[in-house]
Formats: sequence, C-alpha cells, structure tokens
Amino acid sequence: MTAPRIDALQYANWSEKIFRQMRLGNVDAVHVTITYHENFRETVRNIETWNRWFEQYPERIFQGFTVDDIALAQRSGRTAIFFGAQNPSCMEDDIGLVEVLHRLGLRFMQLSYNNQSLLATGCYEAEDTGLTRMGREVVAEMNRVGMVVDMSHSGERSTLDAIEQSTRPIAITHANPSEWHPARRNVSGRVLDALSQSGGMLGFSLYPHHLRGGSDCTLGDFCEMVARTAARVGVDRVGIGSDLCQDQPDSVVDWMRAGRWTKARDYGEGSADSPGFPPMPDWFRDNRDFETIAQGLRAAGLGDAEVAGIMGGNWARFFAESFGAVGSGQREAAQ
Repeated sequence: MTAPRIDALQYANWSEKIFRQMRLGNVDAVHVTITYHENFRETVRNIETWNRWFEQYPERIFQGFTVDDIALAQRSGRTAIFFGAQNPSCMEDDIGLVEVLHRLGLRFMQLSYNNQSLLATGCYEAEDTGLTRMGREVVAEMNRVGMVVDMSHSGERSTLDAIEQSTRPIAITHANPSEWHPARRNVSGRVLDALSQSGGMLGFSLYPHHLRGGSDCTLGDFCEMVARTAARVGVDRVGIGSDLCQDQPDSVVDWMRAGRWTKARDYGEGSADSPGFPPMPDWFRDNRDFETIAQGLRAAGLGDAEVAGIMGGNWARFFAESFGAVGSGQREAAQ
C-alpha cells in the first residue's frame, strides 16, 4: 500500500463537491475543525451535522477514530475524517468533558484560539502567562485519553509550556516558521526546536496570511521553506496542515475571530478593510492540488521517501502514537 496523503487541518464549507475533490486529490485523511467558540451542546449539534454527511456520502467519507482508519480509507477509496476543535470552548469548564468528547471522536483540541482561554494564552494577547493551572490538568487528561494537544493559535510561552508539560508529543497543525514570514500566527525557531526535540509535529499552512507574499507566494518559495525547515527539525517531524477554508463566506471570519468575546469586530490578520478570506495561491486551489505540492517538494530537492512522509506518512505515524488511551512514556517512544 502506498504512503497515505493526509491534511492536518481544514475548515471548509463542506459539500459533496469538496468530498469529491478530496477523492480526486487522493486525500486519505483530513483533520477537520468542527468547533470554534461553540459550547459542548452546540459542538454535539455540529457532530450531528457531520453524522448526516457520513450517511449521505458513505462512498466518499467516513469518521476516523484510529490510525487503522487511514488504511481503511485507502483500501475503500474514501477519506477518513478526524474531528478537532480550534478552541477549548467545547469542554466549557468541565475537565470530564475531555473524555466525553474523545469518545465522540474529537482527536485534536487547541488550548486557545488567539485569545486567553481557561487553559492557555492566545497569540494575539499582549502578555503570555503560559499554561494555567487548569491548562496543566487538561493537558494531562488529553494525554490520558489520547487527544492531541494543538497549539496552532497559542502564544510562545504557552506553547513551550505545553511541550514541557505534555507526556506525549504535541502538534502545531497549521503554521509556518516566523523567520520565513513574520505573521503573528507563525512560530519561532525556539518553538520549532522544542517541538521537534519532543517528538512533535508541524503542519505547514497554505493560508495566505501565513505565506510570504500572501496569495502571490510561489510554489517554489513555499517548498524551499518546507525543505529548509525539514532540514532543521527533521524531515519526519513535518507535514501539511493546509488551513483550507474552501467556499466559506467572508462572514465566517467574523465567527472565527470575534466569536462571543467582543461586541467589536476583530479582523485579526490582514486588513480591517478586507476582513474576508484572501484568495488561495493559484497552485493550491483545493484538495485536487496536493500532487502539485508533492511535485514542488521534489523540485526543491527532497527524495521520494521524504516527500511521501511530508504528504502524509509522518502524520500517520503521529496519529498512531497519539490517538490511543495509553500510559506515559510516549515522548521517549517517539524519539
């Protein structure tokens, strides 16, 4: 069986068209955002919506729970969908809901989304105080049940705290090195080094605000950045986390960034005059273009085995290490 093709983050306006494009792009597994600021009951309602899609399009998608579902997706010509949360609002202030959400299929949870949460500081706060007392307890519970700690929208100190606190490798599912492009959401060399040394994973983002040159970023520039980062942190510690928000209306940006925490509008990255989604680069419009990235990585000097790892094999290994409710010692096993 060939190496899988995995995208570690998408938040699309889901439709049969997108599910069909996943198959045309040979995408075997996708970590999808099912919740931002929704509370527990609202998150369950979103899961109900996904259950209807699984019923309607069983020949294209199904819910993934373990790494074995990636192989099932390859054998059956479908895409395994793994649930994730971009904010801990779904667990409210109840640590017991971490296990409940895991049993419902949640496999990733960010400890913060741009702002301070009950668990950690977001990357848009002026002061990063690190993991809170509750944050440390929730990380331990996520480790116990097999839910990935995702720090994609968190501040640097909080991220370093999470790497140190977690007994299992964490992930930054969708970001790029800040030395390549200094977006607030991109990550420093210090974080990259700590992440790789602990066995964690970085997913390279294709969201234009995270790219040098924005929507005009070239395939060559992106792939050369991937190759340099892989040389620094280890080619087995990186993958793709496209942050594809395909077909979303611009109004969704308001929910993502402002949620319920402010009466004002928070436009975050990009211009306040253009708060919508920027155009994707012309070499990555949707799921059909993953092969273009693979070709670009080869052109940047990476070998076939290295490209196969970046395009999905590394995430498959990480999923195998992360999703099971196993004991401590995972960091040592991953190194």
